[in-house]
Amino acid sequence: MKKKFSKAAGSLVIASLLASVIGCSNSGTSNDPANNTGNSTGGNNTGAVSTEPMTLTAFFPDPNTTWNNMQDDVGKYITEKTGITLKPEFAVGDPEQKINLIAASGEYPDLISPKGTSGALIDAGALLDLTDLIEEHAPNIKAMLGDQINRLRYSNEDPSIYFIPSLEAIDQYYFDAGGPFNLQHEVVKELGYPKMRTLKDYENAIKAYKEKHPTIDGQPTIGLSLLADDWRIMISTTNPAFWATGAPDDGEFYIDPETYEAILHYKRPEEREYFRWLNHMNDIGLLDKESFVQKYDQYKAKIASGRVLATIDQQWEIDEPEATLKAAGKHERTYGHYPITLDETYKAANFQQTGFNGGWGLGITTAAEDPVRIIKFLDWLASEEGQILINWGIEGKHYEYVDGKRVFLPEIQDIRVNDNNRFKKEFGIGNYNLSLRYGDGVKDSTGNYYTTNNPEQVLEAYSDVEKEVLAGYGATYWKDLFPQEDEFEVKPWGAAWNIPVPTDSVIPVTQQKANDIVRKRIPEAILAKPADFDKVYDTMLAELDKAGVKKMEEEYTELVRARVELWSGQVTK
Repeated sequence: MKKKFSKAAGSLVIASLLASVIGCSNSGTSNDPANNTGNSTGGNNTGAVSTEPMTLTAFFPDPNTTWNNMQDDVGKYITEKTGITLKPEFAVGDPEQKINLIAASGEYPDLISPKGTSGALIDAGALLDLTDLIEEHAPNIKAMLGDQINRLRYSNEDPSIYFIPSLEAIDQYYFDAGGPFNLQHEVVKELGYPKMRTLKDYENAIKAYKEKHPTIDGQPTIGLSLLADDWRIMISTTNPAFWATGAPDDGEFYIDPETYEAILHYKRPEEREYFRWLNHMNDIGLLDKESFVQKYDQYKAKIASGRVLATIDQQWEIDEPEATLKAAGKHERTYGHYPITLDETYKAANFQQTGFNGGWGLGITTAAEDPVRIIKFLDWLASEEGQILINWGIEGKHYEYVDGKRVFLPEIQDIRVNDNNRFKKEFGIGNYNLSLRYGDGVKDSTGNYYTTNNPEQVLEAYSDVEKEVLAGYGATYWKDLFPQEDEFEVKPWGAAWNIPVPTDSVIPVTQQKANDIVRKRIPEAILAKPADFDKVYDTMLAELDKAGVKKMEEEYTELVRARVELWSGQVTK
């Protein structure tokens, strides 16, 4: 009998780095762009896609403020070409709870994106195995995957394919950086582009500017603001401890690259020192006093006011308030991204490669009346025509070719740079990453990049202020400031946070206990008097041990080793 699997509860948090429908990038494989320039992929347009009207119900675990009921330009075009109209529901509150309710109800939408909580759906028999559907009806998806199709298989025990990955892209290469250590352009400009390498450098810049400018536009200047609203605490407050200490983000675990042993990352001594630094920032008045009580909307409103000098966060979490600043012409109050670490003995591993992770994406449920029609729809989105559409929009309306290069029309580019919310809501560009997709750095049959995150477009999207600041640091792109891919080994386990976990494992329950402890104690440690910091931190570690973390770590270690074996055939004993 097959053992059914689910994702660890703690992994849900990491997945929320990206909305399932909103097209964002996440950590994925990274290939040298020189290798990708010859990777022109014409794609096979399936041609057999019906245009008869069909409405598909769907559930997505993240809110999407730019969803426009497919009444945007791209949405209308998709419906015209495929007959498909999506009727989605977006989670309100805890998406894991909603997924479990859907699984228990026996009433499923046609499509579902459960991210880290798929086990309940699989146990309930709610999801179709897509293996044969891909083989028989999805030539574009099949060609795109190539010999990486095994990375879609759920586990060694259950080799079914339950999802078309939409979170991870094929042959992803990052041309730019997007966090987590962000600092306003105006700060570094006024200070003469100071060295920005360590936490001390970061702190000194924030402190110097705040002392010179105690108010901005009549409001008190905030040095550094963090976000701890629900699961977002891990994006802004706890996960950055990975980056500051030279480790890649593997969810709640640090994976030893030699032994594949997994430990809860807070147990690393160097991470304690990162949180001690946040405690110090609070002690000297540079940390926003509301960091651990403010809601996401309040946090965004502060950033949009222009008075928050620094954030430790991913770009996708601050996109909306930055768009507000840009629309107001306050480009100097938007942020640059710097490779900050505890000290110079560490190297920021933001661009360590994972390989294609497969994993989370969109599943077809057993309630779907026409799975073949649905897989053909998803395959059309994966075709060259579909890929160009979801990334660039409609030729002549949104983009054109100039000397063989695909570029946005000037008026569209202006909106893209200065009003990204309108760009997505009105045009729909970047809002339909529903199927397997090519990553940044892959070229189509015309010799142009599939995605808009390519060197030319990244540079084109920079404001004059950004270009000025980058020039001040002798760089062209934010990524230039960071250690590059070839400075790290590729992780053979991919991203640990998307490894399936057995439903009978201690991991989900223990992870939830650990999350509850961490979400209480980390803010407490940061806000404590410096003399009490170690006492609080030691209390947290003792509570984690009592919660059964050691057993969880042992089980997770075995899962990591099994992933390596599944993907590479390497036996790890």
